[in-house]
Order: sequence, then C-alpha cells, then structure tokens
Amino acid sequence: MKITDFLAPGMVIPELRGRDKHAVLREMAEWMATHMESMNADRLFRVLLDREKISSTAIGEGVAIPHGKMAGVERIAGAFARSPGGVDFDSLDGGLTYLFFVLVAPENSAADHLKALARISRLLKDTAFRARLMGGKTQEQIFTAIREEDDKF
Repeated sequence: MKITDFLAPGMVIPELRGRDKHAVLREMAEWMATHMESMNADRLFRVLLDREKISSTAIGEGVAIPHGKMAGVERIAGAFARSPGGVDFDSLDGGLTYLFFVLVAPENSAADHLKALARISRLLKDTAFRARLMGGKTQEQIFTAIREEDDKF
C-alpha cells in the first residue's frame, strides 16, 4: 500500500492555523470534510479526539499520526498538514509537533489501517524526508515530496 493510494494533492494543508491540539484536530477534520463528500467534520473530530484520549499520536521527532476508524467511511483516507511553528501535541519525546498525517479508515479495515500506519511511520522516520516536508512552500511541492518518497519503496 502506497501513501498516494489514500492521499490526494488537495488533502495537503501547507500551514495549519491551529495552535493547540484541539484546534489542530478540528482544522484537519474540517479540511477533510470539506474535500470529501462522505466525511462529517464533527464525527471525525470526535473520533480523532477519542483516540488522543487513549494516548497521544505524536510519536516524536516532530511527527504525529492522528488516526481512527469511522462508520460510513468506505475506504482509507488521509490528509497531511504542517505547522511551521510547531504545536504542543503531547508528544512522546516532549517536543513540538510540526508534521501531521491524519488517517481515517472504515470500521472493518484493521489490516489495511495497520498497513497504512506502518507506511506513514516508515517514511516519516527519515530525517531528510521530514526536512523536505518542512521546506516545501506550496501544497504541490509538499505533495510531490511525499509522492517521490513514496515511490522509492
């Protein structure tokens, strides 16, 4: 499974406005709902927030992968967002979070959900790739960086 299987160019947010965890989750949920007919922003926000209550999805090194399963979603969907100034997202390493990859999956898609999470984690472990994501100026540049890295594997 490739990231470009569930991430489209229009699902990249080059600069988040939110400055705290709730605002960032709300903004990403609203972005996804605006760009995807089947997505409901309020339901998605609650799914993401409920997952954060279990444990933070900020895995360290400036990266968070908010994710969850939601009824009514027919296939895995993703969005990528960046906060140039960083957000306190309760990261496991105590640092700020700059790069966010939201993943929403159908309720019955455990295997694909895990494959997608693993794929995202693998790519975002690379320091040079994270730097490219931070350096992209536009939605197109950021998506191109993701696609090029995705194509390497």
